[in-house]
Amino acid sequence: MSEREVPSVLEGLARAAKARAEDLKRAVDPDELYRRALAFPKRDFAGALTDGNLAVIPEIKRASPSVGFIREADPAEQARLYGSGGASCLSVLTEPERFKGTLGDLDAARQAVELPVIRKDFTVDEVQVLEAGTRADAVLLIVALFDEASLARYIRLAREVGLAALVEVHDEEEAEVALSAGAEVVGVNNRDLRDFTVDLGTFERISPLLEGKVRVAESGITSAEDGRRMRAAGADAVLVGEAAMRNPELVRRLREIGG
Repeated sequence: MSEREVPSVLEGLARAAKARAEDLKRAVDPDELYRRALAFPKRDFAGALTDGNLAVIPEIKRASPSVGFIREADPAEQARLYGSGGASCLSVLTEPERFKGTLGDLDAARQAVELPVIRKDFTVDEVQVLEAGTRADAVLLIVALFDEASLARYIRLAREVGLAALVEVHDEEEAEVALSAGAEVVGVNNRDLRDFTVDLGTFERISPLLEGKVRVAESGITSAEDGRRMRAAGADAVLVGEAAMRNPELVRRLREIGG
């Protein structure tokens, strides 16, 4: 982990993810995972986010630490619903404790549509990158969980097995780390993980530092007005979680926002 202070909720999620990674390494040979990840055909996640209009990445998640239970959902049905609304890619939570997700959700959603899919979890071990490479098209890397050298290594490994890396930042310091580590797709999380407050100004403040990269605004987008605000600030895409789960029609309204 980074020497920077890691918010306590994120730290707890990371500890649980590390335990799952150790279980995975005991169950599966990482070299075998690497071979399977190389062989798994990938869809172009980054390319899908730069087609002219505001790209939309709706999320499949049943719960979150900030709001608790959202609603039950069949991942395949939800994926098709998002796809029919014009989703550019999908995000699927696989974290089992606080988000109530599973790898089965990821598989079911990806099999139901032809869209690129990111496995959204708390990646803290290289074996998790390999696991994502056997069933997804992109992986989430949260800068707060890495130092710069480790982040660069994880980005390289993701590319090696054909995955896009969505590198998530929360402030200007993390943005600089992401850029130095070689990130090409950068997500700015508008949610402060210390107290769960949301401020769309976070993306507006950090976005100019990321010019030339694929910029994704994450969290707090609940309306077309929010989407237009993020687009005006330079967003290529928005990642929409709870709001899309509660109202899938939001995907269509956001997708209609032009260049």
